[in-house]
Amino acid sequence: MRLNSLKPARGSHKVGKRRGRGISAGQGKTGGRGVKGQKSRSGGYHKVGFEGGQMPLQRRLPKIGFYSAQSKLRAEVRLHELELVKDDLVDLAALKKHRLIPKITQHAKVIASGKIKKAVKVVGLAVTPGARVAIESAGGSVEQ
Repeated sequence: MRLNSLKPARGSHKVGKRRGRGISAGQGKTGGRGVKGQKSRSGGYHKVGFEGGQMPLQRRLPKIGFYSAQSKLRAEVRLHELELVKDDLVDLAALKKHRLIPKITQHAKVIASGKIKKAVKVVGLAVTPGARVAIESAGGSVEQ
């Protein structure tokens, strides 16, 4: 095989229509633009969502919802996920190391979901009251 013999796969490159090259080309005269009006002219365009002066749909509907930018920096950890950390010390770095939370996370909170049997020492993480009771009843401890 040589570089000058390479060709794209059959059908991968569709040949575009030659517009405005006379009646025999099939796209002559108006060139597929219809007759008259703004969109038939060169440079004629309108904004996306423009409805001819009528109030556009995206402005007629009410604004709903909110996405907090801080949600990317915060994460929740379930009780049973704490057992996946190999060492007894569970902190932000250990959770990131074992890929239980994303690397971008700055704050994590342990929530009471699932069960914990292993005694772990939780340091520097927020803990819900129910999760604190479960960790301490399993023989672990919680420090801020």
